[in-house]
Formats: sequence, C-alpha cells, structure tokens
Amino acid sequence: MRIFTIHGSRVSEIALGEHPEALTDLQLPESGYVWLSCSRAELEQLQLPIQVALQTLCKLQLLDLHLSDLLNAQLPSRFDFTSQYDLLVFRGLVMSGTESGAASQPLKHLPRRGGPPILRRIDTSPVGFVVFDRVLLTVHPTDFTLRDAYALRLLSSSESGAQTSLPQGVPDGRSTGARGIPANPADLMLRIVNQMVDGYLALRRELSQQLDHWQAELLNPKTRFSNWNALLSARLSLHQLDEICEDQRAAIQDWIESLKTWPDHDELLSRQQRDLLQVRSRDVLEHIERVLHHVQRLEQNAETTVQMHFNAQSHRTNEIMRTLTVLTAIFLPLNLIAGIFGMNFDFIPLLHRSNGFWLAMISMALTAGGLGLYFWRKRFLERSTR
Repeated sequence: MRIFTIHGSRVSEIALGEHPEALTDLQLPESGYVWLSCSRAELEQLQLPIQVALQTLCKLQLLDLHLSDLLNAQLPSRFDFTSQYDLLVFRGLVMSGTESGAASQPLKHLPRRGGPPILRRIDTSPVGFVVFDRVLLTVHPTDFTLRDAYALRLLSSSESGAQTSLPQGVPDGRSTGARGIPANPADLMLRIVNQMVDGYLALRRELSQQLDHWQAELLNPKTRFSNWNALLSARLSLHQLDEICEDQRAAIQDWIESLKTWPDHDELLSRQQRDLLQVRSRDVLEHIERVLHHVQRLEQNAETTVQMHFNAQSHRTNEIMRTLTVLTAIFLPLNLIAGIFGMNFDFIPLLHRSNGFWLAMISMALTAGGLGLYFWRKRFLERSTR
C-alpha cells in the first residue's frame, strides 16, 4: 500500500512500513489532497484501518455495497455515486505478465497453438476509484505497474517543481497544468484512467498487422487456410474486447453526466479546474471511442474476410465445375461415335473401307472443334482474370 500527499507542486509519500495501523493517524494537508493506493488483497485484509482512515480524513466511510464492488475482481466497468463521493470501476486492458493474482482475467479460450500472440498477452482487470473531496482511494490488482509508474512520474514532477523559486503556498502553473501534477483527486483519477486506455491504443498496430496476415492467407488462392479454430477464437476475443470497451464508455459517460451536476461554486474546486475536468473527461471518452472503433473495425474486417474467402472458394468451385461440364459436353459426342463404331454388326458404314478410321477421326475432330468453338463463343471456356 502506498500513500501520497499532494499539495500544489509538492508530492510526498508516506511510508507505512510494517505498521498498517498507522493508517488511523493520517491527516489531511493544509491545502491539497491525499492519494491512498492499495491492492485488492490489501483492502480485504485492511478493511477496518482503511475505513477508520477515511473516517478521519473525510468524516465518512465507504458503503458496504461499494466495498464489495471494489473487492470484486470480475466486476465490469461501472460508475456509481453518493452525496459524498463518486465510485468508478474501470476494467483496463493491460499486458499479461504485469498482473498477478485472481484480479486478472486472461482470454483463456484461445487455443494453445495458433492465433495472434498479441491476444494472448492481453488481460483485463478492474481498478476501482473512490473520489472524495480531498481524498482519492484506488484499489487495483496486485503488481499494478501503472500505479508505480505514475507515482514515479508524480515524484519526479514534484522534484522538478521544487527547484523553482516561488513563494510558499503558491503553486507552480507549469507543474499543475495539463501535463503536470493533478490539481484534485478527480483529475488524478482521470489521468490514471487515460493511461490505462492509452495502454491499449499502443497495441493497435501490432494487433492489426497480425490479423491482416490472416486476411492475406484467407484471400490467397494458392494457400489452404486450416487454422479455423484460432481464427474463431480470435474473433471471440475481439468480441470480448468490444464488450469491455462498451462498458468503459458507459462508465465514463455516466461520470461526465454526474460531473455536470456538481455545484458551480465550490470552495475546493474552482471554475477553471471544473472546466479542466470536463475537458479531460471528454478526452478520455474520445480515447475509449477510438479503441472501440478500432476493435469493431477489426471484427468487421475479420467477418468480411471470412465471407470473401468462402465466396472466392465457391466461385473457384463453380469455375472448376463449369470447365468439367464443358469438357464432358465436348467428349460426349465423341464417345457416342466411338460407341457406334464399336458395335458388333457386320454391316456398318465405313467399317470395311480402307480410309474409314481416318474419316471417323476427322468427324470426331470436327465435332470436338465445333463444340469447343461454340462453348468458347458462349464464354463457357473463358479464363477468369485475377
């Protein structure tokens, strides 16, 4: 568990060590807020100290239903609120190997062999955010590297901001702006959520390349595609990602609607900060919609490619059957002529003539050539262009 106090351009971390009971002694800074970050297992073990800490800092505690939501590792993305705090559960798309424990939900339906490797490295895991006026509580899976990376960025920004010579109590605009230290708990939550979404945006190129390789194999007439199990599993994985993104979008939209109901005049939130929250929320929503659009496009491309593959196979089969039918129609009269001259009768025209064989062969050749020319003019023997 990690605890940070954020005041203007100053970020400091409170070390608990091996004494979690020190949570009950936490105090709010004079101006600023506190970020409490714990894993789901830590929340389950330290429910009482965390509730006492929230009671000390915010004069209220989490509801039991919200506490169970934060402990649920299978909960989809959702948003809920009370008159005192907001709750956002956001199921992020993270790389496997960086998550551990029961919180991660890998796409286990993929076969052992075949399929895009990128889909095997994608796990989904919910992260809970509880936004108070001056406290942010985040509940994440074990070994949540995104938390550690962002905490390192905050501490680095604080060190760089501390080098500026500003009067005490005056925040540095360069460090508390759009790219610096978050000005309030809601801003911090949105920045973490935005990084979770951007983590999947970085995977789009590799995922597209691997699925495009399958599409090229499906449409190549010289290859036989047999990896249908992996293809269907990949389509199922894309459908699952589509549902995850839909839940993410619905949760952020609910957050934006709730943000509009916040009072215009707030002692802790200026109008500029509120406008910044709305802009950042719409930016996060736009990123989610980009992810959703990309996943839906991949699903449509895969479906269209499969349909084109079967249409191409059907067209190829029709061409083969047409050619065989034409050849059968050409050789059928020849077989008839050969069958007539093969009858066991004593009196057959041309049978006892010295040139009878050549006359029969000439008639068969003329018949075959005439039928071939006829079918060619009817375009039954036309070679299709690729």
